[in-house]
Amino acid sequence: MTDAAATTKYRFLVLHDYGMGGVWWWVHARSEREVLETFAEVEVVTRPDAAEQAEAWSLNEVDIDAPTMPGGLEELRSQRDGQRGRPGFGALVDRGVVYVRRRWDDADDGDPTTYLMELGPDGRRLRQVELVEDGAALRSGPDDWPFNPPLDLFDPQLADAEINRDEFEAQWRRARHDESYW
Repeated sequence: MTDAAATTKYRFLVLHDYGMGGVWWWVHARSEREVLETFAEVEVVTRPDAAEQAEAWSLNEVDIDAPTMPGGLEELRSQRDGQRGRPGFGALVDRGVVYVRRRWDDADDGDPTTYLMELGPDGRRLRQVELVEDGAALRSGPDDWPFNPPLDLFDPQLADAEINRDEFEAQWRRARHDESYW
């Protein structure tokens, strides 16, 4: 028996938020970090009220060491397995606040947009600057967003998008508040 197998496992409420909804599971693992290192694009939900509500749901319960996972979770594990050996894997974890530049191609209007984001230790946006094609810069914060799911700080593509604080702050200072959220 390995030391890892002998370590006590705890029950974690895990969410994959895919934008317009989410999928939930109970995952038995040794730590919250083990869950995040094993499955891409998930968060461990620790709010007691959420856990209490989830008790009434018929969620799949899985052991992190199980050879197969329920649908959805298996794909997130495979995605993470594909990321693990790549440069930048986990580079943004445990760093406190980090800054990234992400391009978003919105299929609805066809206009690509670049976002500069200040992310907290949990991957949630703290502040954001939207750089639009006409050169304008629009800033927003958590009070402006109806949803703020965390970005996956283990994702090596996110590490490739890292920028420095000075670049973010320069754009934040020149940006005007984005009133479209109101």
